[in-house]
Amino acid sequence: MAKAKYIRGADGYFRTKIWDGTYNPDGSKHRKSLQSKKSSADLEKQVNLLKEKVRNGNTVQPSEYTFLEYATIWKQTCKAVREKNTQKMYENVINKHFIVLEGIKLTDIRKIHFQMVINNALEKPRTCKQIALTFKQVIRSAIQDKYLPAQSYTDICDNIELPKYVPAEKRALYPQEIEAMKTAEFSSRERAFIYLIYGCGLRRGEALALDKTLDIDLKHAKLTVRRSIEFDVNNPGFKAPKSVNGYRTVPIPDFLTAYLKEYIPTLKGDYLISKLDGSLMTKSSYDKMWKSIAEKMNIAAGGTKHLKVIYGFTAHTFRHNYCTNLCYQIPNISIKKIAQLMGDTEAVVLKVYNHIKDEKENVEEVVNSAMNL
Repeated sequence: MAKAKYIRGADGYFRTKIWDGTYNPDGSKHRKSLQSKKSSADLEKQVNLLKEKVRNGNTVQPSEYTFLEYATIWKQTCKAVREKNTQKMYENVINKHFIVLEGIKLTDIRKIHFQMVINNALEKPRTCKQIALTFKQVIRSAIQDKYLPAQSYTDICDNIELPKYVPAEKRALYPQEIEAMKTAEFSSRERAFIYLIYGCGLRRGEALALDKTLDIDLKHAKLTVRRSIEFDVNNPGFKAPKSVNGYRTVPIPDFLTAYLKEYIPTLKGDYLISKLDGSLMTKSSYDKMWKSIAEKMNIAAGGTKHLKVIYGFTAHTFRHNYCTNLCYQIPNISIKKIAQLMGDTEAVVLKVYNHIKDEKENVEEVVNSAMNL
């Protein structure tokens, strides 16, 4: 007969202590007391069940955090290295939308709380998408920290109802905008900025970070993108490109090369686009410059201060225009090369190219030709 694994105590109980997957404040393993009056085999069954829970990650640590407290700590620690704008997005979601859950313990969070936060912002579909993204990441983090069981993600986050979000359609420049760009009475700095984002497809921050000596090679008509500018409220600061693809060398078109040869010698500081004293552009100085650009293009197109004939374009419109026009040159240039020039992925370029192909298709002609009797 097999020897019993556990010995019955004087009070008639079989007892043992087993690690429950959590830790004490001093870092030591927390052990849970198990007992059975029935038999050693029954206690062994309890032990095996707890060990299985620990292996499957279904044990949790005690926590006094509220959901709002934990989300704030998560943002401060897990998102500290993200871009300023991304950090601000998380901060806005937590401070303005998660606030309705103030006082609710992290371990008491349920699906109904998630849906309630979404419902409070239904009139803002894009914000709801950001709320859902943030909420799910907080829950995942809590599971990884063993404050919630693994099943919580499915129980809390599955089948949440979101309002339909339709992103604003990206567009290239309209012909009247291109003509206005040519004839508008820009300042030399404004024209340099517009020519850069038009002729080289640069992101706003990439253009603002260009060093006239280190990044511009007029002899070989090339510029180097190695960093970007991001704003912390109003103050500018350098950051690395969005991805590894962002580091790149871009050919400078002839019209821009000719302009830069005249423009660069007039600059006070090191930056191609800067404040009048040569220092980095602040957010307010950039906004003032862009407002002036938009007004001057509108006037050049036949509008007035009170009559808008062109509107709704941003610096990114020029970048999308760059991608679109290069896609029209396929197969003289490959999708891979366009992606390299833009510092983006081939998937992004392919989306633009597929749209162009759809525009070019003459469905009626193709069907008549294919099905002709």
